[in-house]
Amino acid sequence: MDLLNTLVDKGLRRETPTREEALAVLATSDDDLLDVVTAAGKVRRHWFGRRVKLNYLVNLKSGLCPEDCSYCSQRLGSTAGILKYTWLKPDQASEAAAAGLAGGAKRVCLVASGRGPTDRDVDRVSDTIKAIKDQNEGVEVCACLGLLSDGQAERLRAAGADAYNHNLNTSEATYGDITTTHTYADRVDTVNKAHAAGLSACSGLIAGMGERDEDLVDVVFALRELDPDSVPVNFLIPFEGTPLAKEWNLTPQRCLRILAMVRFVCPDVEVRIAGGREVHLRSLQPLALHLANSIFLGDYLTSEGQAGKADLDMIADAGFEVEGADEVTLPEHRAAAVGGGCGSHAAAGGCGSDAENAGCGSHAEGGVCGPADAPASAEPRTDLVAVRRRGAGTDLAPNA
Repeated sequence: MDLLNTLVDKGLRRETPTREEALAVLATSDDDLLDVVTAAGKVRRHWFGRRVKLNYLVNLKSGLCPEDCSYCSQRLGSTAGILKYTWLKPDQASEAAAAGLAGGAKRVCLVASGRGPTDRDVDRVSDTIKAIKDQNEGVEVCACLGLLSDGQAERLRAAGADAYNHNLNTSEATYGDITTTHTYADRVDTVNKAHAAGLSACSGLIAGMGERDEDLVDVVFALRELDPDSVPVNFLIPFEGTPLAKEWNLTPQRCLRILAMVRFVCPDVEVRIAGGREVHLRSLQPLALHLANSIFLGDYLTSEGQAGKADLDMIADAGFEVEGADEVTLPEHRAAAVGGGCGSHAAAGGCGSDAENAGCGSHAEGGVCGPADAPASAEPRTDLVAVRRRGAGTDLAPNA
């Protein structure tokens, strides 16, 4: 049985692939790319059918962050020409959210720049959550406010938050090269706090920051251990004015391989294509829908996405359908557990159940685990990086 058949079988059983198998996916050549997408697509369709969940970002507070995350346009010392504003009022945030919900989004993600919320900030966000939920029956609300202190996750849950996002972003080994003002362990602690409070944990990564394949595999395996219900995969947007402005390491093909690897490692989790898909996947975005079952609609925090109508047309043209507000995103075995995830696999093989010596499989017939071709050079596409000038924090209509 070759690598891809092995990975499909494991994905359908919710069994963890080995590190060697995950690395082998990233090492496949462009000649094998459609085979990789087809295989990972079988796993995606088994657990999520042809549904695509739409999420909508509302940036509650933009810019002027005291943290030094090298990838972020809102970081300390950033000279990127982004929007800068303090907290939106609840009615302003609710109005911005309504645009995304009208476009088909079922989850609103409330994000604020900064190291973490004060107790007053939690009160502000709690009021915003209530305003959104009072006006939109059945909407999911995810908060993303940075590092949480004790008791804050519980307060957000009591206010009506359904989920909390805090990304690991990169491997523990390389984290100190990206950020120095907080640690990888701080991020893990916040995800655990969200879990403990009964919030659905959302945690993902950023690809394209100069990391090695081993780093990508490390962070995805760490995410599987943390057991989030959703894993957003961001592709670095190299904003001028940030330390990573010159990092153009991604091709559309590599992005697809990364998404496929995430799907194989987290087969029954909501995998979301997040920031940077328009910049790096470009015309191959429809292929990515065969790997991920969730995307952001419209714009991001500080950058513009493609037109909301183009997103909807892309989903329909690719043969997928927008997930309805009355549909449950997660498979039944995950949805039934509060904060449950791939750590509750019973006999099906859990998060840490890799066979220690399993290797990358026996590729008797044209297997794909051999040495990879040299990666294609990624041309800078600064023309595709547009600073958001509409929506939340402006007087212009949002893109949704």
